[in-house]
Amino acid sequence: MSRVFQNRRDAGEQLADRLEGVAIGSDALVLGLPRGGLPIAAEVARRLGLRLDAFNVRKLGVPYQPELAMGAIAEDGTRFLNSHLIDMLGLTQQDIQQVQLREQDTLAQRALRYRGERAKPRITDRHIILVDDGLATGATMHAALNAVRHQHPDRVTVAVPVAARDTADEFRRLADEFVCVLEPEDLGGVGCWYVDFAQVSDEEVCAILAAMA
Repeated sequence: MSRVFQNRRDAGEQLADRLEGVAIGSDALVLGLPRGGLPIAAEVARRLGLRLDAFNVRKLGVPYQPELAMGAIAEDGTRFLNSHLIDMLGLTQQDIQQVQLREQDTLAQRALRYRGERAKPRITDRHIILVDDGLATGATMHAALNAVRHQHPDRVTVAVPVAARDTADEFRRLADEFVCVLEPEDLGGVGCWYVDFAQVSDEEVCAILAAMA
């Protein structure tokens, strides 16, 4: 396994290279999934000359193993659950609800911090490009895609630098277009493909959004 991306900026540049071959109108909107997807989405938006915004989604982690996603929830309340994993682990609706309430609070705080009084961007009838730093199970992207679909976009492209092959195949079926630089058989974790995979802070997200406003 070799590290293909120096950092998220490099990953965004490589992803933008791939997206230049996709038919994208001037009214398209790039939505980065916070926090790690924003630096990548910014490079894509900059290269393609498109507007950038954040689309807030939070993973719903298993209570005793929070890094393992049992689902995800979007800012508008749209929820995606991995029913197979939930059944396998014997998780209850109470387990799910407790995690969901906590993550909803985080989403509300982030929406206020990232957007402030600024209006949400229009999604209806636009080509939406959803960007994250990689897909393992794809739980957060599932929630984001479902939430965006509820607002009736013209088209939705899911674009990521790296994705597990099975997950990539799944999103090829779900999105109008799926663009990915690398689809390893054995992902081993998204961060394994980056030299620098440092956590992105809220301050960095705010700075990116301000610079691209």
